[in-house]
Amino acid sequence: MKEITLDVETRKLESKGNLAALRKSGKIPAVFYGRNIKSESISVDLKIFDSIIEENGANVIIDLNFKSGKKAAIVKSLQRDVLTQSPIHIDFQSISLADKVEVSVPIHIDGIADGVKNFGGVMEFITREVRVRALPKSIPQKISIDVSALGIGHGITVADLPKLDGVDYVQDQSTLIVNVITVAVEEEKPVETSAEAVQPEVIGSKGKKDKEGEEGGAVAATPAAGAAAKK
Repeated sequence: MKEITLDVETRKLESKGNLAALRKSGKIPAVFYGRNIKSESISVDLKIFDSIIEENGANVIIDLNFKSGKKAAIVKSLQRDVLTQSPIHIDFQSISLADKVEVSVPIHIDGIADGVKNFGGVMEFITREVRVRALPKSIPQKISIDVSALGIGHGITVADLPKLDGVDYVQDQSTLIVNVITVAVEEEKPVETSAEAVQPEVIGSKGKKDKEGEEGGAVAATPAAGAAAKK
């Protein structure tokens, strides 16, 4: 891996106000620590650090340039502002180029799954980073996987990842990286209708008919109507 030099400045533990002023000046507060060494509070230039990570990836070996000399380190933890995503604090871990370290490496997807391209499936990207153990100079910037052959119901696990010289996958081998699934489509149910809904009752006509029947019965009961019937 490419090694980069980054100048650092030592600093004292500061209040939130002082840290805000430090960040406003273009610096990032950080800490440098490791096995059998004393932790040191430091700061680094924001723009230079950003350019290093952008060009070389998060697992790049950085030679921190102290006044006492250079010390090899990797970025163990990086905190970012929730809104701006700008780095606000860095943990640098001291390393020995002769000792293996454990880090997370991002997964990169190549191609379009056959199940997505030709059969309307959807690919789930479940695990975007994988834990590896390797010598600092053997740590890959990313691990690429080709998904073009994946059909519906097929996936890639950690066990399927490419074998890399000097790199051990320490994550559970059954961990699912990507998976191609079908999309469930709900059938639209027909609207159920009743006979009453199809043949609505005409209230006005029924009322008129009932009224006429009542009037007819009343006429037949009058004396005049009875006399006419005897003649």
